[in-house]
Amino acid sequence: MSSFERREITGFSNPTVKYLRSLREKKHRKREGKFLAEGLRLLTDARECGKLPETLVMAAKRDAHPLLDELEAAVAGAGGEIIETTPDILTKITGKDNPQTVAGVFAEFDTSLSSLDRSQGPIWMVAQALRDPGNLGTMLRTCDAVGAGGLILIDDCADPFSVEAVRASMGAVFTQQIGRATWDEFVPWLRGGAGQLVAASLRDAVDYRGAPYSAPCFVFVGNESRGLPEAYEDECDLRVTMPMKGRADSLNAAVAGAVLAYEVLASQ
Repeated sequence: MSSFERREITGFSNPTVKYLRSLREKKHRKREGKFLAEGLRLLTDARECGKLPETLVMAAKRDAHPLLDELEAAVAGAGGEIIETTPDILTKITGKDNPQTVAGVFAEFDTSLSSLDRSQGPIWMVAQALRDPGNLGTMLRTCDAVGAGGLILIDDCADPFSVEAVRASMGAVFTQQIGRATWDEFVPWLRGGAGQLVAASLRDAVDYRGAPYSAPCFVFVGNESRGLPEAYEDECDLRVTMPMKGRADSLNAAVAGAVLAYEVLASQ
């Protein structure tokens, strides 16, 4: 057994349980500046990226694992809180019927455009009014897979720190830079440095294969149902089209972004 001090919680009505559960809601995350992440693999990815949870919550009945021991030691060494609770209470906290045996509370990251370093990757992904947290998490995962610099969220997008988005990112929320801005903030930032804005479109578009991509390339994806506004498409440096050989007239937003990102990667 570890020698680290753990706080035991056994009651569902404990104020800490209510606080942790509240972080599943956007208004509470925004107020507290904190978010939840669950799973040993995801929390280990975070630790390897230099990000530790401020609070580590572990199920009392869990299998021993060296990575969990390392995580607990790192959190304790950084002055974080370690909580041990029942699997049922962990279920209530995460909102998942079969939760992982460990979860953590992290401070939200700086998502201002000024915090981004565009030189960190030859590819970036940009999403406008993306509403599905699963799609958002998938795009973060794609960013990680193609060695992108990060994901920039334009206008009213889903929350990248929601439990669903963090879960879907498979840890990429910790490896990728994340920016949030309005369109009017994004355009001057983009044009203030190197960057080619590329979107899938049907207007004045060239085939996405072999198109003249240049780094850093910002792959632009629109809302799941409406796509990109025409004015946003007009701002793009390059518009490309992907063949649709079946009855569907478009791809899922996150899938389209992934296909395009890999084509950009292949051109470099």
